Amino acid sequence: MAIVREKKQLMSASEIDRTLVRLAHEILEKTEDLDKLAFIGIRRRGVPLAQRLAAKGKSIDNRDIPVGILDISLYRDDLSLVAEKPVLNGTQIDFPVTDKDIVLMDDVLYTGRTIRAALDGLFHHGRPSRVQLLALIDRGWRELPIEARYVGRMVQTTANEIIEVKFQEVDGLEKVMLVERVDEPAALGR
Repeated sequence: MAIVREKKQLMSASEIDRTLVRLAHEILEKTEDLDKLAFIGIRRRGVPLAQRLAAKGKSIDNRDIPVGILDISLYRDDLSLVAEKPVLNGTQIDFPVTDKDIVLMDDVLYTGRTIRAALDGLFHHGRPSRVQLLALIDRGWRELPIEARYVGRMVQTTANEIIEVKFQEVDGLEKVMLVERVDEPAALGR
């Protein structure tokens, strides 16, 4: 059985906040028609990311940016491996996505499979004029040709390393950690 051990903290709460301010500025600067802009967070930690960035956009440009929530459970290509009956937390997109400039958000970009599933789910709701990806952390190791337009931080990882993002809204604490999978006997010092 594999367990994980903390290697180092990559971002503190204040570093996350500064990164989100930078990303909000970047999105607003690179969006041609701000009236078409909308954020969609991938359920779980993409949701607080989208909500926080919308709030930052409001404080920068005094503009309300619609925020949607996307549950990709039924669109995963590994659905049969995850659970016999997946738990659905629900998609909540209260605006038409057709002709919108969507920024799809997730905490960590890894293989690209989550994003592929999110695109399937998103296009089930309409046809946006453009979809761009934002990831707080891009850790490499892509299996699909997917790239984020907006990245908080690039972190090179090994196959045994995992990025853990903790948000106050989901986890009750705020940080980004690099952890490593280790065999149980080695972790216990045997």
